[in-house]
Amino acid sequence: MTTYSNEDPLVLAPAPWKTKATAYIIPIWTNSSTASNLPPMAYSPLEAASPFASSAYGKPQRSMGMIQLVRYHETPAGPYDEMVLVPGLFSYPVEKTDKNGNSVKGTKTARRITRIYVSQKHTAWNGRRNWNIPKHLARFDWSENSPSPGLTTVKVYPHDTSVPYNPSEDTPSKEPFFSCTLQSVKYVPSFPFRSSWLRYTGFDMNLVQPPVPDASGKTKFSELVGRRWVMVDDFYQASSRTSLVWADLRQSGGETQTKEGEYEKFWPGMPRWVVAVKLEDGAIELGEGKTWATPRSLL
Repeated sequence: MTTYSNEDPLVLAPAPWKTKATAYIIPIWTNSSTASNLPPMAYSPLEAASPFASSAYGKPQRSMGMIQLVRYHETPAGPYDEMVLVPGLFSYPVEKTDKNGNSVKGTKTARRITRIYVSQKHTAWNGRRNWNIPKHLARFDWSENSPSPGLTTVKVYPHDTSVPYNPSEDTPSKEPFFSCTLQSVKYVPSFPFRSSWLRYTGFDMNLVQPPVPDASGKTKFSELVGRRWVMVDDFYQASSRTSLVWADLRQSGGETQTKEGEYEKFWPGMPRWVVAVKLEDGAIELGEGKTWATPRSLL
């Protein structure tokens, strides 16, 4: 297994990716009120100040989303940790041709990653390059089997949440952006899982990502700009050792709402305890994705 540090030259790792990882999937619900006005922590500062977060690039819908916490053991960019926020479904603009051959505006819906943190620069750079996934750097603190067996605590310290905002994003914040305690559910045996099975329930895992903003020359690791839309319709997760866990979403400090826009249970309307899924020593695959130019109506 090849390991890369943040001091190494950037490693080019084009799609598709086949990886080995342990992942926690925490379901969240975006209700109509939240969808009409997403909380500030839905986007990193760079994306929040760009068209990436604008209604022109899509509006969030009342739908099921997720938080994923992943420990990648093997990837084309080396091992790393990751936190993913998917609020749920978003509309996105498309151009259609009417019966007269004229180009008309239209919309479709798909899930979208709005905020994501990773522990090293190589996956941040390649994630933006390959799939318009708006990756930023963060420090991850994991505590396994402490103070009791089956208990895991994770805290995420981003490089882009300093106040005032530091465009160089070269150091992690002193306070965690997200924290979570995960406890195994007792007496429930493990079971196999494949994300492809979800299609039979009507749950669509497809992602559509708008162009990501340019940070070249601003941040330490010069995140890439995306110029085209990307659909990832061959995203796959599987594990033969899947289990249920309790996720405690009470955030550090326990304040109802912080200046960053965080809520006591991180996402608006969420209970403190949520049943989540752990995919132990599983596989995660991302294909090349399908790309298309930004609709002319948005240029």
